[in-house]
Amino acid sequence: MNTSKITRKNFLKVTCGTSALMFLPGFFLNSCENDAAPNREADPSFIPDIEFELTAHRSDVSILPGAKTKVWKYSGKVISGRKDALQTLDDNYLGPIFRVKTGDKIRVRFKSELDEITIVHWHGLHVPEEMDGHPKYVIEHGEKYVYEFEVKDRAGTYWFHPHPHELTGPQVYSGLAGLFIVSDKEEQKLNLPSGKDEIPIVIQDRIFDSDNQLVYINSPMDRMTGFLGDQIVANGKSNFSLDLDTKAYRLRLLNGSNSRIYKLAWSDGTPFTVIGTDGGLLEKPVEKEYLTFGPAERFDIIVDFSDKEPGDEIKLISLPFPSTISGMGGMMDGGMMGRGMMGGNRNSDQSVPDMGSRLQLLSINIRNKVASSFRLPSKLSTINYNDPKNAVNYNDPKKFVFGMGSHMRWTINNRTFEMNEVADYEKVKLNTSEVWEFVNGGGGRGMMGGMMEMPHPVHIHGLQFKIIERINDGGFDETFDSFKDGFIDEGWKDSFLLLPGTRVKVLLRFKDFTGMYLYHCHNLEHEDMGMMRNYLVE
Repeated sequence: MNTSKITRKNFLKVTCGTSALMFLPGFFLNSCENDAAPNREADPSFIPDIEFELTAHRSDVSILPGAKTKVWKYSGKVISGRKDALQTLDDNYLGPIFRVKTGDKIRVRFKSELDEITIVHWHGLHVPEEMDGHPKYVIEHGEKYVYEFEVKDRAGTYWFHPHPHELTGPQVYSGLAGLFIVSDKEEQKLNLPSGKDEIPIVIQDRIFDSDNQLVYINSPMDRMTGFLGDQIVANGKSNFSLDLDTKAYRLRLLNGSNSRIYKLAWSDGTPFTVIGTDGGLLEKPVEKEYLTFGPAERFDIIVDFSDKEPGDEIKLISLPFPSTISGMGGMMDGGMMGRGMMGGNRNSDQSVPDMGSRLQLLSINIRNKVASSFRLPSKLSTINYNDPKNAVNYNDPKKFVFGMGSHMRWTINNRTFEMNEVADYEKVKLNTSEVWEFVNGGGGRGMMGGMMEMPHPVHIHGLQFKIIERINDGGFDETFDSFKDGFIDEGWKDSFLLLPGTRVKVLLRFKDFTGMYLYHCHNLEHEDMGMMRNYLVE
């Protein structure tokens, strides 16, 4: 966990006046552009239904037995409006849970008590540019930023986390994340499990030292491949377990890890019943034997324990999958070419499980036998999709190639992040639809071109999109085959896993707001290295 003081001014002074080390995120080349940021105040003409206070600060919480862990966290309270719109979590590093309704007008008075620049991104929400948490709006210690927007999104599980350029990975890892849950009338008619029977679950991985303190980057390769922890933390607790009864529950799952991918399964082989993904409810339930779960993705599932008996234990696990793809696993240990990796064990600490290792995520203990009468409706929602043929570029999709560029930097179309710049192909028109094709196919033209290919969890800010097609171009068939039946491409998405050797086509509709938004890899170490770009809605 980074404890040095990084303000906007000294951040610029240090990073713009020195030649940064090769493995520092993004080489700090673009930070010089961010020479000012607004301390945004409330708009007196905006009348909120609910007003919140949200503060990012240091804290000490119990994660493991023994000494408390020093973390950064969000704390909040309701200033006015429905008091049940914010659920606080005791002795936990995860932020409070926002619970709002579609159509609510909300104001969030955000204040930073951190010694680093920061800003809040409302992940998955359709909001105006200045409310989205672009890094050009970062604030310093003691400053405030007031968010004001109407909740336009459908019922679903969204979340929030920091988004300062080159510092997102360590700040999220230090504890800054929380859930933002939206409900609407369509969802309420379904009578889904609610109250104590609706359980949000945030899955993350961490490393702790002998004094229970967080350890972040262990090696330069951690930055190149993405950080992996040696312990699974669910809902801010290690060895997390739930005591439940023999009835139906609704579980809202978020992969909040910096880079780890999970292949979710129940230990007893029970299939998943999925009712929603990133952008809310599906049209109808989908059954899957396992779920492919990339960073930032969400699954809304129904699990029914009515056939279990008191004393039964069921575990949520991550099944093993191939970790060797194409890489440079031994390069940092003196060899130029090493075993390929999808994030294989490249830490000096050999206890860290490889990407693809079998993992136990949490356990469920069945306590009481109770009557259960829940029946899941066959129809969940109505989704009005746009016809891809109406996209302005249907016959010529824009292409975005994710790969390794020059100087061992992760790039998109051989470009890295520029704070205020967009390429011509990154400009779109308001009230139009476009097809974008994302390609994970090679390392680009740099020194490492073609030597390292990894999965990239892609996230597009400001909207929800429809996945049109997922294409395997070959070369990594074993990996694709191990994941393909766990994808849920139905419904609305804001994040998806782009596997090596594959292409994914998505349909986007640009409406309501003009301005500059981000798209990037949600492997947070890749993002911090510059695998992020702007797009501009005009």
